[in-house]
Amino acid sequence: MQVIDHHRTGRVGLALAGGGPEGAIYEIGALRALDDALEGIDFNAVPVTVGVSAGALVGACLANGITTAQLVRSVIHEEPGEQPFRPELFMMPAVGEFVRRGLAVPRHVLEAVMESARRGELGRGLVSRLVGRLGRSLPVGLFDNNALREYLESLFAAEGRTNDFRKLSNQLFLVSADLDAGEPVLFGSERLDHIPIALAVQASTALPGLYPPVEVEGRYYVDGVLLKTLHASVALDNGADLVLCVNPIVPVDTDGAVEQGVMRRGHLLDRGMPTVLSQTFRTLIHSRLDTGLAAYRDRYEGADVVLFEPRRNDYTMFFRNIFSFSARAEVCEHAYRSTLETLATRRDELEPILARHGLRLRDEVLEQPRYDLWASVGMARSANGRRDRKAMLPTTVATRDLRDALDDLDEWLGDA
Repeated sequence: MQVIDHHRTGRVGLALAGGGPEGAIYEIGALRALDDALEGIDFNAVPVTVGVSAGALVGACLANGITTAQLVRSVIHEEPGEQPFRPELFMMPAVGEFVRRGLAVPRHVLEAVMESARRGELGRGLVSRLVGRLGRSLPVGLFDNNALREYLESLFAAEGRTNDFRKLSNQLFLVSADLDAGEPVLFGSERLDHIPIALAVQASTALPGLYPPVEVEGRYYVDGVLLKTLHASVALDNGADLVLCVNPIVPVDTDGAVEQGVMRRGHLLDRGMPTVLSQTFRTLIHSRLDTGLAAYRDRYEGADVVLFEPRRNDYTMFFRNIFSFSARAEVCEHAYRSTLETLATRRDELEPILARHGLRLRDEVLEQPRYDLWASVGMARSANGRRDRKAMLPTTVATRDLRDALDDLDEWLGDA
């Protein structure tokens, strides 16, 4: 956790970074910890919230009145009238994109042959042109996040919620990047507040290579994390004097992972290309975050910025398959517990900063012998102290029974 402290008082802002499905789950756990431990703030009534990528999803839910407790329960529990948060929403294959690009292959081949024939270059020239033309037939995204937008449209259709920035009680900014201009775009700002919130979240989460760019009124948008990690400056520019930031994107330090039994060998290379790309992306993003925080000290004199993020040796966060119920519950619980531990450890440093903004740390929360996320959100535990998964996951539907059985198997294999 980092702190920028310039002795200024005023209203509070919230800035949430990206990090994919696991990042969203981490943010939910961390925010629940802050909700429990901080007195004087309502995360559904923060004057200005800024979200990018996965943070756009979480921020949009908070601005719509969905509490941190509801978000925690939605990670592993299907409540009546609520839509459960399923990481699978981020991983729907982009079938339409593959088909559309595939159908264009014959045309691109024909164009390359015709151009080479016209120039009298049917040898090496043809090969070069084929490579260039066929590159246009490669899909621009592996997954289709239309399902994410549809999920949010359903979620925000409930009574008391809205899919319209203009109808929110407080400011919400969702950051994306204009693909053709290479510039940040603030959905929710004056000229773009007519764009539906769900569509803005879809655009903000469209990480190139994974998701196709999202078309909005004739322009194409991609993940806003390409330009900045947190965009906390948006909250500062809109009157926030204290910005609470949550960033799940931290590179992992594998020293000690073998000793803890998390990795068989101490090299991320052994885990394949996805892990190597993830570590590379995390390293680049986090180094840029450090640079941005340093710039805030000079640009926003008098502002207080507090950053919460995982430790680099936080293996519970890094090596989990969050597509299983047990793993996503573990990540959420771990984020909750580690955030409270951070607050308790740095209490002396944080208390004066928070006090200037009318906030205080709750001693009765931080001094508990054990931090229990599930008790905090009203979910049962079994007699042996473990989560009572039967109480948490309704079993009235056959498909849920099957999912419970698969989750049990997942836990058993993990223990084995």
